[in-house]
Amino acid sequence: MQRLQAFKYELMPTGDQERDMRRFAGSCRFVFNKALALQKARFEAGNKKLGYAGLCKLLTGWRNGPETPWLRDAPAHPLQQTLKDLERAYTNFFAKRASFPRFKKKGQSDSFRYPDPKQIKLDQPNSRLFLPKLGWLRYRNSRDVLGVVKNVTVSQSGGKWYVAIQTEREVEQPVPQGDAVGIDMGIARFATLSDGMVYAPLNSFKKHEQRLARYQRAMSRKQKFSNNWKRAKARIARIHARIGNARRDYLHKTTTTISQNHAMVCIEDLQVRNMVRSAAGTTETPGKHVRAKSGLNKSILDQGWFEFRRQLNYKVHWRGGWLIVVPPQNTSRTCPRCGHVSADNRQTQARFACVDCGFKENADLVGAINILARGHRVAACGEPVQLGRLVKQEPAEASTQNIA
Repeated sequence: MQRLQAFKYELMPTGDQERDMRRFAGSCRFVFNKALALQKARFEAGNKKLGYAGLCKLLTGWRNGPETPWLRDAPAHPLQQTLKDLERAYTNFFAKRASFPRFKKKGQSDSFRYPDPKQIKLDQPNSRLFLPKLGWLRYRNSRDVLGVVKNVTVSQSGGKWYVAIQTEREVEQPVPQGDAVGIDMGIARFATLSDGMVYAPLNSFKKHEQRLARYQRAMSRKQKFSNNWKRAKARIARIHARIGNARRDYLHKTTTTISQNHAMVCIEDLQVRNMVRSAAGTTETPGKHVRAKSGLNKSILDQGWFEFRRQLNYKVHWRGGWLIVVPPQNTSRTCPRCGHVSADNRQTQARFACVDCGFKENADLVGAINILARGHRVAACGEPVQLGRLVKQEPAEASTQNIA
């Protein structure tokens, strides 16, 4: 079977190379915003939107025109890939898979992609990479790149530049190892497995919250866009990068362990976006318990449940297993012994006691057992049972986040 995988490394560019990368990322951002503004204007005028081929013709005119001749300094392929990203964003919007494309901001979307492997040279023994109009760049070679290089994405985060090398290689059909397991996600316990294993929460944001707030207050007292303001902003960006790196590292280690030891993994189909909606309400109908709900939302987002599910999906697939997603309704209110469903069964946040048969156990463990039972029903029937569904297994996409 074929495996798509991305290997991410920190770049060590020279001063000239770093300036060029900022310019290239700025050119891609300019092309994206210009094309998006054109598409919105055509939509408001009642005209049909331009496709990728039509935008590429306009791009040639922008590069050769008198208004933006500096676009010729950037490589052509990354600019074309930016237009392809915009076309994909429109497709996802009309398919109701994402919101409407938004304009990119400087410092938040600093990246560009080289899609042609013929223009890329990888020298692993010397820890360097050749990219068009950038030359040879050194990188921190923490592990070997496996497979044939398909594309390369250069991105900036927290003041540092990174390269993600996507490869394709043929691997043997894996044989799944281990048995089936159900996973209940939570806040007090990050993940509780039906076999009794518990993963404690990392709470990466909570650990840095006070220091981050102190630096944000300091930045707010500085003159906007001054040198001191820019230094304070860079310091805050480094803290956010540290929070994200710690969270991703923890999620990768957890999902790798689970996928290696279990052939079938059952998880809840949690709609995180709906769960973290604000309870503030409106002026006419103000919400209730707003402060408590805000703290709960912050704790939920700090866990990274969606990223956990995303990583678990492709890692289980890589090892030949199944990932089954089941509905979360009443998983912690159903007695696994007698099947009685009642809100009274959940006496406290952490304790389960069935009012019918008297069965007592930890509520998170009961939820994991019920999730596993629902997953077995989905697998046995071969079709959705009680809204349960099998996740379509696909290779990991070309993303800088798909790191094994």
